[in-house]
Amino acid sequence: MRILMTGGTGLIGRRLCRELRDQGHALTVLSRRPETVAAKCGAGVQAMRSLEEWLPEQTFDAVINLAGEPIADAHWTAARKQALWDSRVTLTEALVRKISAAQHKPAVLLSGSAIGFYGNGEMPVDESAQAANDFAGQLCRVWEDVALAAQPLGVRVCLLRTGLVLAPQGGLLGRLWLPFKLGLGARLGDGRQWMSWVHLDDHVAMVLKLLQDESLSGPFNLTAPAPVTNADFTRALARAVHRPAWFFAPAALLRLILGERASLLLEGQRVLPERMHQLGFQHRYPLLEDALRDVSTR
Repeated sequence: MRILMTGGTGLIGRRLCRELRDQGHALTVLSRRPETVAAKCGAGVQAMRSLEEWLPEQTFDAVINLAGEPIADAHWTAARKQALWDSRVTLTEALVRKISAAQHKPAVLLSGSAIGFYGNGEMPVDESAQAANDFAGQLCRVWEDVALAAQPLGVRVCLLRTGLVLAPQGGLLGRLWLPFKLGLGARLGDGRQWMSWVHLDDHVAMVLKLLQDESLSGPFNLTAPAPVTNADFTRALARAVHRPAWFFAPAALLRLILGERASLLLEGQRVLPERMHQLGFQHRYPLLEDALRDVSTR
C-alpha cells in the first residue's frame, strides 16, 4: 500500500514506520522537519513538509493520522490549548479536505485519539461510553468527529483511543526511569486513580490489524486488558528497577505546580479494549509486570 502518515517521527510513528516498511509498504511522512524523516523513520521513507504538497492526482491507499502536540509538556494556557487543538482538530480537518479532493480516495483513515476521551472515573469503560465534558474529553470528541467526516466520502475510519504507551525509550517511561532508578519514585496523590497502559509492541500490532481488516471501523481502545491504579503502577515500576518507592507527591502540590493539567496525573480512566477482545486479539503483554520486565531489558 501507499501510505501517508502524520506524526511519523514520534514514539509510535517511528516504530510503526519500521513495521510497515518491513511489510513492503511505501511510506510518506508529513513533517515540519522533512530532513529528519529518513533518519527517524527509515531509508526510503518519503517526506512531505505540508499537506499542500498532496495533489489531487496523487494516490494514497491509506492515511494514518498520529499527529498531535504533547498534551502534558506545558501549562494549559489559552495559547497552549489552541496549539493542542490545532495540532489535532485543525490538522485532521485539513486531512479530510485533502481526502475529499483526491481523485483516488484512500480506503482507510486511521485517526488518533486518546483515552482522555472518557474523563475521570473508577468504573470500567469500553468503547460505548460517552465523552467527558472536561477539556481533554471534548478535545478528543471533536477530534474524532472531524475524522468521521471522511466516512461519507467512502473511507473506512478507525479511531485510535490510545492509552499510556510503555516503550524502552521515550513516552511515559522516558520520564520515569531515572527518578525511579535513583529511588525517587513517588505515588501521585492518593494513588487510587487508574492508569490504562499499553506496551508499544501491542499498540502497533493493534494498529496494523485495523489497517488490514477491511471490516473494522469506529472507535477502538488501544490499551492492555489489565489497567492498574497509580499506587500499583508505582510499586510495579519500583520492583522493575529494583529500588524502593517510598515517596508520594501531594495532590495539592501537583495542582499548584501544574494547574489544570494536574488532572492528567491525578485523574484516570479504567479503560478496557473490549472491541479488540471481541476480535480475539491476543496481547503479547497483557500484564504490567510483563511489560515492564520487557522494556527494562531492552
